Amino acid sequence: MTKLTRADLMSLEQYAEQRPAFREKVIAHKAARKIALGPNATLYFEDRLTIQYQIQEMLRVERIFEAAGIEEELEAYNPLIPDGSNWKATFMLEFPNPEERKLWLAKLLGIERQTWVQVVGFEAVFAIANEDLSRETEEKTAAVHFLRFELSAGMSAAVKAGAGVLMGINHVNYTHSIEIKQASQLSLAADLN
Repeated sequence: MTKLTRADLMSLEQYAEQRPAFREKVIAHKAARKIALGPNATLYFEDRLTIQYQIQEMLRVERIFEAAGIEEELEAYNPLIPDGSNWKATFMLEFPNPEERKLWLAKLLGIERQTWVQVVGFEAVFAIANEDLSRETEEKTAAVHFLRFELSAGMSAAVKAGAGVLMGINHVNYTHSIEIKQASQLSLAADLN
């Protein structure tokens, strides 16, 4: 998937005008790319459109319009766009109650490395987590992680041909797995070469 450049982005003025329609388009697009793994863990699979939206929103909120600032945002977010042989996702551990969240984050150390995808007919692929920086301490994991699932050429071809995809977590304190819906499978297949 091609990385974003400044030419792909709208000016702040253009974005203000087009934001409602663009936001609606992105929300609809994201629906098939959100995969719940049990009641408290969700994978939000990123692609060029989701990252463009994230950058546009950051530029809007921070009122960034100078070239250097825009380039910084591109540099920060472009690594989250899949490379054609992988899926990239924001992984969120979602516990609404702050005290409950604190307890669970202590019990879920290493969960990001126990999260997997599996193309039917192939072995499971475990996530490569947080390549930018560590997001856990000896006491707890973070509520947000960035994951990459690297697929073989055979796996990619199978997904593009319609093979089913399973996803799950094999953590001692949190174990869940599902077969993703066809809409999600089709959306994720578009990320692969």
